[in-house]
Amino acid sequence: MTDAVLTTREGDIVTWTLNRPEARNPISEPDVIEALENAVTQVNGDPSVRVAIVTGAGSAFSSGGNVKHMRDRAGMFGGSPADLRQGYRHGIQRIPLALYHCEVPTIAAVNGPAIGAGCDLSLMCDMRIASTAAVFAESFVKVGLVPGDGGAWFLPQAVGMARASEMAFTGDAIDAAKALEWGLVSQITEPEELLGAARALADRVAVNPPQVLRMTKKLLREGRHQSLESLLELSAAMQSLAHHTADHHEAVGAMLDRRSPNFTGQ
Repeated sequence: MTDAVLTTREGDIVTWTLNRPEARNPISEPDVIEALENAVTQVNGDPSVRVAIVTGAGSAFSSGGNVKHMRDRAGMFGGSPADLRQGYRHGIQRIPLALYHCEVPTIAAVNGPAIGAGCDLSLMCDMRIASTAAVFAESFVKVGLVPGDGGAWFLPQAVGMARASEMAFTGDAIDAAKALEWGLVSQITEPEELLGAARALADRVAVNPPQVLRMTKKLLREGRHQSLESLLELSAAMQSLAHHTADHHEAVGAMLDRRSPNFTGQ
C-alpha cells in the first residue's frame, strides 16, 4: 500500500497530497483520516513550518466519502444508527477538528473535482486556489445524506447562507469560475500552474514572523464565536507576547532601515 497522504517539504512550507488517485482520493478511509491527523500534529509541534498546502494526486482533489462502502454498508458506514454515529464522530469528523486546530495557515490547491466531503475538505483550509478543472459540489443530498463532516458549518462562512443553501439543497456542482465569483476560492489558474500559484501564495504568507502567523490564525478562529469583548482580551494578551518577540523588533528595524527583514521565529 502506498502512503494515504504524501508529505513533502520545501523550506518552511509543507504540502500534503491525498494519494489515492485511482479512487479519486476519498477521505473516509481510516488511513487517510489518521494520516491527515498525524500530519497536522507534526506541523503543530514543528515551529519551523509556516504554511501547509493541501492538494490531491491525479485528476481529482477529493471525491469525499467512499460511495461503494456506503452501498455495502462497510467501514464507517456500517452497523446500527448508534454505530454509525460513533463511526462519524471517531472517523471522518476527526479531519475538520484537526484542520481547524492546525496552527499554521493552510491553503487548499484544488486540482480537480471536490465533491461532498471533498468540497468540505477544501473549506476546512484557510485559503483556496482552484484550477480551471476544479468543480465543487456540496452533494450529500444526491446520495440521501446530510453533510456529516461539518460542511453545514464551513460552507455558509465561505459563501454566505443563501449560496450555501443553494449548493446544499440542490447538490449541484459549481465550476471554478462560479466558485471565484461566489468567494469560495480566491483565485483560479490553469491546471499546470496551480501548485506554483499555491506555492507563490504560501511564500507571501511564509515571509512573515512565524509566531505571529500562528497567533493571527488563532485570533481569526476565535473571532468566529467569541464576543468582541472576549476577543479583545485575547488580542491584548497575544499582542503583549508579540511585542516581546525578536521578530517584532526585526520587523520594525527593517521597516525603518528600508531593508528586507530576516525572521527567525524568536
